[in-house]
Amino acid sequence: MKTTLQILFVSCLFTFNLFGQNEEVSTQDYERAVSFLAPNTDSLVIRKQVNPEWINKQSFWYNIDTESGEEYALIDAKSGKKRAASNLEKLLNDSLKKDISEDIKTSNPEIISPDGTKLVFIKKWNLWIRDLKTGKEIQLTQDGIENYGYATDNAGWKKSDQPILLWSPDSKKIATYRQDQRHVSDMYLVTTNVGAPKLQQWKYPLPEDEKAIQIERVIIDTEKQEVIPLKIDPDPRRGTLCDNINCSGTFDDNEWSEDSSRLYFVSTSRDHRSAKLRMADARTGEVREIFEEKVETQYESGRGQINWSYLDDTNEIIWYSERDDYGHLYLYDAATGELKNQITQGEYVVTRVSYVDEKNRSIYFLANGKNKDENPYFSHLYKIGLNGKNLQELSPEKGNHSISWSPDHQYFVDNYSTPSRPNIALLKKADGKVIMKLEEANIEKLKETGWKAPEEFSVRSANKEWDLYGLMFTPTKMDPNKKYPMVNYIYPGPQGGSIRDWSFKASRRDHQSLAELGFVVIVLEGTCNPGRTKSFHDACYGSLAENTLPDQMSAIEQLADKYSYIDTTRVGVWGHSGGGSATVAAMFKYPDFYKVGIAESGNHDNRNYEDDWGERYIGLMGKNPDSSSAYITDANAQYAENLEGKLLLAHGALDDNVPPYHTLLVVDALIEANKDFDLLIFPQARHSFGDYFYYMMRKRWDYFVKHLKGVEPPENFEIELTKE
Repeated sequence: MKTTLQILFVSCLFTFNLFGQNEEVSTQDYERAVSFLAPNTDSLVIRKQVNPEWINKQSFWYNIDTESGEEYALIDAKSGKKRAASNLEKLLNDSLKKDISEDIKTSNPEIISPDGTKLVFIKKWNLWIRDLKTGKEIQLTQDGIENYGYATDNAGWKKSDQPILLWSPDSKKIATYRQDQRHVSDMYLVTTNVGAPKLQQWKYPLPEDEKAIQIERVIIDTEKQEVIPLKIDPDPRRGTLCDNINCSGTFDDNEWSEDSSRLYFVSTSRDHRSAKLRMADARTGEVREIFEEKVETQYESGRGQINWSYLDDTNEIIWYSERDDYGHLYLYDAATGELKNQITQGEYVVTRVSYVDEKNRSIYFLANGKNKDENPYFSHLYKIGLNGKNLQELSPEKGNHSISWSPDHQYFVDNYSTPSRPNIALLKKADGKVIMKLEEANIEKLKETGWKAPEEFSVRSANKEWDLYGLMFTPTKMDPNKKYPMVNYIYPGPQGGSIRDWSFKASRRDHQSLAELGFVVIVLEGTCNPGRTKSFHDACYGSLAENTLPDQMSAIEQLADKYSYIDTTRVGVWGHSGGGSATVAAMFKYPDFYKVGIAESGNHDNRNYEDDWGERYIGLMGKNPDSSSAYITDANAQYAENLEGKLLLAHGALDDNVPPYHTLLVVDALIEANKDFDLLIFPQARHSFGDYFYYMMRKRWDYFVKHLKGVEPPENFEIELTKE
């Protein structure tokens, strides 16, 4: 009996030590974690980035934080001369002041006419125009009614009062639509307040709806106050870039001819599998189809930017396609719709067209993956002829590049960095020749705090087919002889990923802060996310149930083989929105691997989420899906009985992107399965929690410290940030 008790005592002691009960996490530890949040670290990076404000063809200014305070710099690109002062006024002569004054008057192309004389706005579901000189208002459309109005903005998950339209170059016509959303579902939220609650109701299309929101395309002649319907059937409210037809802030996938007589546009099918390039006569509304691209999954026109465009001088179309698995550019004859030639080709991905030089028949573009010795997410600038010849790299420096052109495209500012190497800003000529180094970020003050950069790593995908890339955050005072629990931050996409931006950042979310509390934190771009080949992006098409989780688990195991301080018996996971859904999937489907999960604002059932996102990546659901439908098999609630670890669910009661019913469906299933879990509802919060953001962050730290690290967190700690 005594021997048995001794064994039990030793066993309990081992468990006690394994989960860190002999350690403490103090208020001072939390305060140190707070010091690694972006509001506290960003100000410690000196001369971090150049955001040029071009005054004219060769001059620009920028301001930047220096060791002695804010500094303004004036650059003459032609001579390569730089002048600096403590304020902008000291740098400018009268001529340059006038240029800036004129630049400030430049109008917003979404609502103000290109000539700056007219303003268009929505009033009671109709479009109105106001003369900015006289103030006179004229009603342009007469038959707009509730949920069937002109230029209205509502994608369900995103909505605004701003009109969605595109002015013609001559400021006389407007390309827009009449939006019919009368037939789609309604969404409801109710406020929390003393007295009678207020109902929030709006149109929110769901996959079960027979039709998506429909847009009836029109051209409006503002001088004649005439509405010219385009002679085609209504289009679903879809775009080639993302879930919405105004991703870029304007009426996407529309381009006017220079003489304002023709409108070129793309009609996208509800499931995104068809993209039809069309041309409309602005006088008659007659429409001619130029060509159609069909894909088996979903068509998209680039990463972060629409890349197709109309070349007026030569009546040609630049078109973006992933038909050879890599995103590339193609040149078409706009009159016949025939392919003339492929512009770019090879084992790299064009992400953005930066500038088209029609006069010299060349195109400048950003691309990923061409430099094989680099992270394939690093973006570089290239130039090539429209005939597909004479490819040149204009930003060979290792890192992730962002480009800002001068108005005449003779010069550009090139900011580049990596997650571990701070930014360098160069001024270059259009041929890539360096004129001067503008700035180099200084992180000495940041390093004095003990800060260190995350470790960049690569692993193989779970199916051994691809190299995957990620970042690992470890405590700045790490003991390599200890075992640290692992926290896996996840955002499965597929429209974005866990990292997204591979440029230098002093802080990324609260990853380093959490690491300071005694964790190893990893962030991995799994398969199914963008920025690589189409086959990589489409690996999860048709079912999003995997949520890149096999890749995440495989990566953790590979890293643990390399680093002995990673404890794979204590793995936690958290994420927001799609990451919240992935977290619940991890806890329900892989309970032996993931022990603690925190799921924020998760879209746990895509039958309840706005139609476009699921239809783009899963396909159409139909009115009565059967049990084989991914919309049903992917839903998290049905797997609730598998929960073994600790799970915290959080949601905003006024979330109008992912309504709170998503989390409540999971709650209902957990109760039915008689499972213990934790729930946090923010009564006044939208999708990102707003004023509750740092409270949620602290609760996240507490939950991992208590349940993954195994110690009690300090009570009622408040995250207080450095005040500027």
